[in-house]
Amino acid sequence: MILLQADVVPHEEKLNLLSLLFDRGSIWITIPLLIISAIIVYIFIERYMTINKAAKDDVNFMNNIRDNIHNGRLDSALALCKATNTPISRMIEKGLSRLGKPLSDINEAISNVGQLEVARLEKGMSTVSTLSSIAPMLGFLGTVAGMIVAFHDMATSGNNLEIGDLASGIYTALITTASGLVVGIVGYICYNMLVAKINHVVFLLEAKASEFMDLLHEPVK
Repeated sequence: MILLQADVVPHEEKLNLLSLLFDRGSIWITIPLLIISAIIVYIFIERYMTINKAAKDDVNFMNNIRDNIHNGRLDSALALCKATNTPISRMIEKGLSRLGKPLSDINEAISNVGQLEVARLEKGMSTVSTLSSIAPMLGFLGTVAGMIVAFHDMATSGNNLEIGDLASGIYTALITTASGLVVGIVGYICYNMLVAKINHVVFLLEAKASEFMDLLHEPVK
């Protein structure tokens, strides 16, 4: 009787990226990357909500300011600005407080307030930009360190070198590069999204400042 031996199918081990990220050879890079990711996400959400609030354009606000100025109700216009509490209202409030002075002085005061408001909106932007640049470099550092360890093990193992161990060390090192690039790309996208929204606010502030200066040239009814 002939016994047929069943074909032995080699067990294919699936790649577990999570275990590679928290492997003892890469965890010293993974933890800083997680911290960087958390900081970027926090700043992005906080700034996005703040800039969205600043970018709201209330058409009735400037109409009410115009009516109050034409009717000589300067106190009502100032009260409206304080009640609205937006970058635009604070800029117009500064202009109203300078009424009676040369128009060039009023325009300069408005511009200064506008620049301060933009600076407030840009708070944390440099941090996002810096962390987005640091993340890929951290990833490359982890890869270089991992490759150094892998080749050191290869040089010192002699005839006892296991190819599997060497390959495992190499792709564990490379996973840090991938992680750093992912964090850097996400941070870069977040940064540019915030820059685009801030540019929109800058355009809006310039438009409202120009509208206010034109308002001062209008004849009183």
